[in-house]
Amino acid sequence: MKVVYTPAHLLHDPQVEFETSVAHSPFEHIGRAERIRETLQADPRFEFLAPTEWGTAPIEAVHHPGLVKFLSEGFRLYTAEHPDVSHVVPDVFYRPALRDKMSAGREPQSINGRVGYWCFETTTPLTEGTYQAARGAVDTALTTAQLVLDGEGAAYGLCRPPGHHATSDLYGGYCFFNNAAIAAHHIAATTGTKVTILDVDYHHGNGSQQIFYDRDDVQYVSLHGDPARAYPYSIGFADETGTGRGLGCTTNYPMPVRADDDAYISALGDACEKIAAFGPSTLVVSLGLDTFITDPISDLAVTTDGMRRSGAVVRQLGLPTVVLQEGGYDVNALGRNVQAWLDGLGA
Repeated sequence: MKVVYTPAHLLHDPQVEFETSVAHSPFEHIGRAERIRETLQADPRFEFLAPTEWGTAPIEAVHHPGLVKFLSEGFRLYTAEHPDVSHVVPDVFYRPALRDKMSAGREPQSINGRVGYWCFETTTPLTEGTYQAARGAVDTALTTAQLVLDGEGAAYGLCRPPGHHATSDLYGGYCFFNNAAIAAHHIAATTGTKVTILDVDYHHGNGSQQIFYDRDDVQYVSLHGDPARAYPYSIGFADETGTGRGLGCTTNYPMPVRADDDAYISALGDACEKIAAFGPSTLVVSLGLDTFITDPISDLAVTTDGMRRSGAVVRQLGLPTVVLQEGGYDVNALGRNVQAWLDGLGA
């Protein structure tokens, strides 16, 4: 199986994140992707390729150009005013309710205000190399998608930073650009066919759902921790099924605490039936491995064998498959879990 990887991800190297009202070492760090790389490079079934550059047009087909502009210059402008800062996080978040009964809000002029206008939470700091790393992750996703469009049965993009929490207008949840959404839109737009995003990350891909919620050419199917207890808390419920032309094209499977291999595989099998009924030409998998039993920020109980079984269930769909890395924070197990999932898929 071909693997697309770029060392550009090393440029996004946060040393701290702000979560549960404290500052601590980040769960999302360069060691995650490097552990995956080391594991797959040691397996002769995997062939590593560098991504090609795609520019910003595919990003702006999914994201607001203002978000792209902010991420390209935000760190530089912020540190010009605050030179001792190495990690940029919002002080104030724009919320529409702040302007209740008034005109719609506009992007603030102050760089302090701009951060909270484009970001929705505090765990996702901008660092000096974040924009370049995020662009590299998009190039990785699009190159992986193109490999599949050109005839590969499946290919894996080792994307970092991850992407599925980024909405059309906002970054957050460790995500800056939505790699899977950009790839799915590219496939749908260039082929005129239907595409499915299957999101198996523990945390619901709120950004992917938002981007395609009113579209009928891209289906979104997600298995994740129940948002009654799990990030991002306000989205990912079973009654969210799409709107307008997209009604019925979103399906969510909120999973209970400590759901094990059998429970997970059962839900995944049902999800694959929904995918087959939709009839996509191509499958994009948002591959989060934070469903693992010892993941430090999740509470499901899927084992490495469950990862392999999951890949095998997806393989039965018989679809050209683009696999893009999302979460997974038990770094010691992450490489072998990715390897197992891809083994089940038929690597």
